[in-house]
Amino acid sequence: MIERHALTRYAWLSIGAAAATICLKLSAWWLTGSIGMLADALESLVNLVAAGMALMMLTIAARPADEDHAYGHGKAEYFAGALEGILIILAAAGIGWTAVQRLFNPQPLEQTVAGLLVAGVATAINGIVACILLRAGQRYDSLTLEADGQHLLTDVWTSLGVVVGIGLVALTGWYILDPVIALAVAIHITVTGVHLVRRAVAGLMDTALPADELAAIHTALANLNDHGCDYHALRTRQSGARRFISFHLLVPDTWSIQQAHAMAEQVEAAVRAAVPNSTVFTHLEPRNDPTALADVALDRHDVSTITEPTTEPLLEEVHS
Repeated sequence: MIERHALTRYAWLSIGAAAATICLKLSAWWLTGSIGMLADALESLVNLVAAGMALMMLTIAARPADEDHAYGHGKAEYFAGALEGILIILAAAGIGWTAVQRLFNPQPLEQTVAGLLVAGVATAINGIVACILLRAGQRYDSLTLEADGQHLLTDVWTSLGVVVGIGLVALTGWYILDPVIALAVAIHITVTGVHLVRRAVAGLMDTALPADELAAIHTALANLNDHGCDYHALRTRQSGARRFISFHLLVPDTWSIQQAHAMAEQVEAAVRAAVPNSTVFTHLEPRNDPTALADVALDRHDVSTITEPTTEPLLEEVHS
């Protein structure tokens, strides 16, 4: 699997694409005077800011676990995803506001052919880079890259809408089509922005793994009864590309610690194989102990038989 720090090269690609398309789209706006083209250029400026944030978050997420972040830094990617979504929504709002103003004051366009050619080149650049980022995001399970790719893809749709609008205006002379299409594109990309924000919030709130991955975990644990074992208190969450899976492994009361530990090692390996890039934690409990059977809630209540939880009696037993 690729090292997480190597994913920053995709962020640099996004930064380069954003810088190039800003120059091209501003040139197209200067040539045509299209409000849709100006809105498109402003969205590319947002892309540049978002790509810079993606680079920073990918760099942070690639850091190894340390004393202050024992579970790693993978959640940094969710901040980038949330920011991308918010910036998309803000860009859509700006496009919509500008389009509404132009609805009440339509204006003719100039040098439409040259403007369309320049905009076409910018759209092609964004389309190619968006595909690269989306594939990388899915392949390496990076929300940051996927969000950046989605952002660029919305920019492609924006550009296509603007190009179609300019072309129709040039053919028909209906200047109102320019702001109408810009408004439609703003509504479309708002949906993408909301989706990205929801995904990022779900990650920050430790939402459980997707249904297909949960099913894979249950399948990996399905034959425990064949060994006289069982499990409960399954909990899952995701931090960037890393999955965290924990559950209580119930073993026969007569098993030794060595036997129980050997079974735990086999079970954890099976779960890791079923859900790649996962860290698995198990807690051993005797299968027929009422205390163990009741130990399933997140907030554990003291139902143990030890009335005074001091370490001294336990230490005395160990040394006796």
